[in-house]
Amino acid sequence: MNPTLKPFQQIAAGTALLVAVSSFAAFGEETGSTNAAPKGLAQQIFDTMVQVHGTTAGHRPVHAKGIVCEGTFTPSAAAAALSKAAHFQGAVVPVTVRLSDGAPDPLIPDNSPNAGPRGMAIRFKSPGGDETDIVALSHNGFAVGNGEEFLALQKAVVATDPSKPHPWPIEEFLTTHPATLKFVQESSVVPTSFATEAFFGNDAFVFVNKDGVKQAGRYQIIPVAGRHDLDEAGAKAKPANFLIDDLKTRLAAGPVQFRLVVQLPNAGDPTKDPSLVWPDDRKTVEMGTITLNAVDADSVAAEKALAFDPVNLTDGIELSDDTLPVLRSKVYALAVLYRNPE
Repeated sequence: MNPTLKPFQQIAAGTALLVAVSSFAAFGEETGSTNAAPKGLAQQIFDTMVQVHGTTAGHRPVHAKGIVCEGTFTPSAAAAALSKAAHFQGAVVPVTVRLSDGAPDPLIPDNSPNAGPRGMAIRFKSPGGDETDIVALSHNGFAVGNGEEFLALQKAVVATDPSKPHPWPIEEFLTTHPATLKFVQESSVVPTSFATEAFFGNDAFVFVNKDGVKQAGRYQIIPVAGRHDLDEAGAKAKPANFLIDDLKTRLAAGPVQFRLVVQLPNAGDPTKDPSLVWPDDRKTVEMGTITLNAVDADSVAAEKALAFDPVNLTDGIELSDDTLPVLRSKVYALAVLYRNPE
């Protein structure tokens, strides 16, 4: 096994952030792990990420290339039974959605195998004025199961010198972490369109209904147009900005829709490890339809202003025993400060 370093840097090392999100006051605190150094696990991860691939001034450290759309969310009747969250109670609510390539390069060609995984970040604006976010990836299952593993992954990338003999540190890591290798390999696939890409929350959250009943679940965002990917030849034939241009063309002709689904675990299914995928036969709840209506009139300015946060929750949605959302929020806060130093 000789994976090249560059794709690994852009795909695996970049996914710590997904998209930069809003400030988190406690980003320097420990995560509760006995292995965390005094500097704090979030700070270590961010510092190592910058070592891996640096950043481009004014852009997100990863998922640097994207597009912002405006639309609506129409909840289903089943949504209110699962959660008392305001945006699940029947009224159509506005959403802001950012779709992105995963790489740190804002000029990465959309058809590059190094541009994955794609990201979708959604902000729901409830009738009462509250906001809540979902951040999701185009891969079902995260690269690693916890923050310590992610730091070890990034350190393996930093320690890898392609001029040295094999096995490189990153190769040794991938050999002992099959879920990470699967993530890297499958994230190189190029979709036919943002409108035909599925996205997965990976982290488990707890949904609370009006009777106080709690139920763990993971978000899935499924394209109404169906999921379709390009083969290698088809991807190579596409222009550099085809995903963004295609989305603009589609939205000019009509809305683009996705189904918001919550997958429920069976007894014994792990909720704390986002790298462990629940089987497809698990029960799902249709939460409603996300409808993209138009590209933001000033998408570039909107991208700079937006900061999504995986722990920007609302009443009716709670954290589970999965510790990565809190850690990611802390790392995202550092990313926001890094790309907006003023």
